[in-house]
Amino acid sequence: QVQLVESGGGLVQPGGSLRLSCAASGSSFSDYTWAWYRQAPGKQRELVAILFSDAGTNYPPSVEGRFTISRDSAKNTVYLQMNSLKPEDTAVYTCNARRSSLTYWGQGTQVTVSS
Repeated sequence: QVQLVESGGGLVQPGGSLRLSCAASGSSFSDYTWAWYRQAPGKQRELVAILFSDAGTNYPPSVEGRFTISRDSAKNTVYLQMNSLKPEDTAVYTCNARRSSLTYWGQGTQVTVSS
């Protein structure tokens, strides 16, 4: 049974940093594509970072240069390092793993950026 469990969310002041973790279990995940999404109240879910199986990454302009996605294969964990956080980054952040027709989601972790 595949499980993705996020952690690391919380309350941070503007300009601060957080690192989110997504711990995966139940599969090898060796050739999966990983992604972080976020959804703020009243808004559509937004892709904020993607890590392809060839180690390529991509970010939307809203977070490029501030967010970094990475993976520790030995720990089956994917991270989202978020720097220079802004109030508009406040949202529930969810990790996603997919390969072909398979897709898995975590339960999400709340990130609140406020002074």
